[in-house]
Amino acid sequence: MMIKYLTTIEFQKDLKRMLKKFKSLEFDIDNAKESTIELFHIRKLDNNSIFQIQGFNTEKIKIYKIKKFACKALKGCGIKSGIRVIYAFHWAELKVIFLQIYYKGDQEKEDYERIKTYLKNESRA
Repeated sequence: MMIKYLTTIEFQKDLKRMLKKFKSLEFDIDNAKESTIELFHIRKLDNNSIFQIQGFNTEKIKIYKIKKFACKALKGCGIKSGIRVIYAFHWAELKVIFLQIYYKGDQEKEDYERIKTYLKNESRA
C-alpha cells in the first residue's frame, strides 16, 4: 500500500517562508512521510509522534498533527524541533493532504479556520 501525498497552496506558502530559516525542511518532510506517517497509518505503529485533532473529523477524513518532527537544520533538537505539521488523511483513498506547517516559536496553535475551510471544500467535492 502506498500513500499519495498532496499539498494545499497555503501549505506551499508556509513551506516556502519557512525554508528561508530551516533549509532542510523538504528533506525532513520526506523523512517524516516514511518514518512517521506511513508507520502510523500503514503499519499501525504509534510512536507518539502523531495526534488526531479533535472536533474536525468526518467519516472519510481525519485531521492529524505531527508533534515530534525532526529537523536537521535545528541541530541538537532531534524530534523536539518545535515544528508542527498538520495534515488531512483520507482513509478510503490512502491520501495525505498537507494543510499547514509552522514553527511553534512563531505560532502557538494550528489554524483552525484553515482546517474548517479545507473540510468545507472537501464536503462539496
